[in-house]
Amino acid sequence: MRDVTIDNVTEVVIASLGDKAPIGDRQREIMTSLIKHLHGFCKDVNLTHGEFLYACDYLARAGRICDDKRQEFILLGDILGVEVLVDMLTHPVEGNESVSTVLGPFYRENPPVLPKGASIIQKHFPNEETVWFEGYVRDAQGKGIEGVTLDVWEDAPNGLYENHDPDQPDYNLRGRLVTDADGHFAFVAVRPVPYPIPDDETAGELLRFMGHHPYRPGHIHFILAKDGYRTLVSQVFDADSDWLDDDSVFAVKDSLVARFEPATDGKADLKVRFDFVMKAQAATAQLAAE
Repeated sequence: MRDVTIDNVTEVVIASLGDKAPIGDRQREIMTSLIKHLHGFCKDVNLTHGEFLYACDYLARAGRICDDKRQEFILLGDILGVEVLVDMLTHPVEGNESVSTVLGPFYRENPPVLPKGASIIQKHFPNEETVWFEGYVRDAQGKGIEGVTLDVWEDAPNGLYENHDPDQPDYNLRGRLVTDADGHFAFVAVRPVPYPIPDDETAGELLRFMGHHPYRPGHIHFILAKDGYRTLVSQVFDADSDWLDDDSVFAVKDSLVARFEPATDGKADLKVRFDFVMKAQAATAQLAAE
């Protein structure tokens, strides 16, 4: 096709898929839709060549920011509501299983393995409130699930995760726990505070272009995993936190909001009880899905 026009360019590009090398059905489905929507977007806004070059430079700058402490593209996807949408498409809620939400850009692998009831606090802050957080992980029939691994992480009272704060110890406010024979888990944390997602660099540029704010309500992150069950990525939000109704990454869901209440047993300043329900799933199917 030599005579490419505004009217036929989309079909010309789609026709090239698999022309020189075979591609799978899923690849074809993804690329066909991507090309249609991307071309449609350019036509809808009458995108100029200068704007196209700016976008290319923007993505290049976003890529240069990415490292083991900051994943800029996940952050951009959060700001645009893409990650929360993809999560809902990937993990539709069925029955009484717990709702999932976004992983976010601050997860770190291999946090410290801790016994039940241990503290994830390595550094204390003058304004902190400690929290005894406990609950049960159950299956759809209400039976506790033994041996579920829970990765937990949260921000410090200064609003920073440890991998963005050189004054915090490595892996502060992060830990890995395992449920007991009844499916019970417990740990000591601090009350999470609202914080702004990184609003410098390209993330801040996008927020300002959108006219949106960077703030998130206070929350604690969780990943629950066990063979035979669908991995659950979730967050638990403080019911008294600011920004619950206007989360900058659109991740708040009513069933994930918990009340932080005064503790009277001396374990911590506050206490939270929150239970999770995991969906049973064949291990082989789970690996294929991931």
